[in-house]
Amino acid sequence: MPGGRLTQQDRQQIALGLADGLAYAEIARRLDRPTSTVTREVMRNGGPVAYRGDLAHHATEHRARRRAKAAPGQTSASRPADGRDTDRDTDAVRAYEDTFAGIFMQSGLPRMTARALASLYTTDTGSLTAAEIARRLQISPGSVSKAVAFLDSQGLIRRERDERRRERYVVDDDVLYQSVMASARSTAQLGDIARQGVDILGRDTPAAARLENIARFVTFVSENMARAADQARDILHTKPGAPAGSAS
Repeated sequence: MPGGRLTQQDRQQIALGLADGLAYAEIARRLDRPTSTVTREVMRNGGPVAYRGDLAHHATEHRARRRAKAAPGQTSASRPADGRDTDRDTDAVRAYEDTFAGIFMQSGLPRMTARALASLYTTDTGSLTAAEIARRLQISPGSVSKAVAFLDSQGLIRRERDERRRERYVVDDDVLYQSVMASARSTAQLGDIARQGVDILGRDTPAAARLENIARFVTFVSENMARAADQARDILHTKPGAPAGSAS
């Protein structure tokens, strides 16, 4: 497979492929590139809906110029103390964070919010201050404030004070569990609302039958989602190196 960076023409072909509804694997095959290359390119530049070839190319060139201006060793030195092994490939970590953020974007999170959440999940400590998030993502404090406020409102992070009285944003073992349970409750609410419409529209109408089916479906899904989360909760407490399914 060809090496080197994606060209502007490559990015235009990616944009056309997305517009045609092609899968990443098919786009990659036409470019003779790894699927992971196309996936990472799309996710770090707005996702499949917002991706634009010319803007992606410009953003990539800008990032390359910014890295070139950095003094040798500056990237590693400027990283916050998150407990990560500094010998690891920083570019690979950054690329993975972009890919991880892209998954959150596909679920509906705004781009900057998704990047902040991915950054928290990929730190060894699972927590960062606003200043550390801003430094890692090279964004303004105002952007961080908006991102963490949204994440907090959705129950995707929690806040705590460290020994220096600084506010830290945390994704710990139970945050994901609570998020899933909140999603289950939201899904169950849809079922409740749908079922209310059955009597209002008339039980013998096609619309009421449709709503009844929706209510039964989402109720089943929400109940099983909550049950599965409860049964699997201990997995979130598994320590590194422990057997799968063990929390110790």
